[in-house]
Amino acid sequence: MDAGAIVGVLATVLEAIAFLLIARALVSWFPDLRRHQIVQLLFDITDPIIEPLRKVIPPIGMLDLSTMIAVFGLFMLAEVLRASV
Repeated sequence: MDAGAIVGVLATVLEAIAFLLIARALVSWFPDLRRHQIVQLLFDITDPIIEPLRKVIPPIGMLDLSTMIAVFGLFMLAEVLRASV
């Protein structure tokens, strides 16, 4: 497998994680769904990304910017990776 293919796969994985973060943000609007096993899995997958950011980026009122910043950062990193090939 050449380096370009590896970088492409890595960029795709980063984008998939970003979409999982978007799904997490949408699901958070419906607190009753948090008890569903798939939603719990979604939170388990994305917590390691969001929790460290929450320690650095405090919420502004009721708005938690950590998810938005993580999504933006992951998409940017994926673009940089794809442009480097």
